Amino acid sequence: MSQPTYQGGPGQGPQDAGAYQGMPVAPPVTAGYGYGAQPPVPQGMYYDVAIELTLPVGVGLASVGRRIGAYFLSIVLAIVTLGIGYIIWGIIAWGKGTSPALQVLGMRAWRPAENRPATWGTMALRNIIGGIAGNLFGIMAVISFVLFLTNKQHKSIPDMVGGTVIVHDPNKVLG
Repeated sequence: MSQPTYQGGPGQGPQDAGAYQGMPVAPPVTAGYGYGAQPPVPQGMYYDVAIELTLPVGVGLASVGRRIGAYFLSIVLAIVTLGIGYIIWGIIAWGKGTSPALQVLGMRAWRPAENRPATWGTMALRNIIGGIAGNLFGIMAVISFVLFLTNKQHKSIPDMVGGTVIVHDPNKVLG
């Protein structure tokens, strides 16, 4: 086996050619923003690799079936409360990061960018502007539903407008 030839710069001699072989090597990067890396996780939270979200312990992404159930439950609740009761209930529930149907089914809107439940303003944006954008034309409702089914975080157009994901909080960890 032959020795590598030295190709140093000015002022460096061939005696330094083998010095790089004994140098310590930096440890491999295990966290960061590269492929497969996970973001830092605050205490009391966990990072779900499958959906690429940081969530509180005891809380999980709401299932497709639960979300579809909430959609149909909201129609029933609006009819039973004669509409006005549903609107008033909704305005109050928005302050807790939820809506009447989500509240009944133990779900809340979560802001991944802030690692906290949605605020009243976020819920208003999500439900009013997002609801109009998602249901303006019949085709938009279909597009919203297809996005919801195909996105790994199950985001519909209102979720994208509000920057939220819907989580299931059976133990009321989020308050």
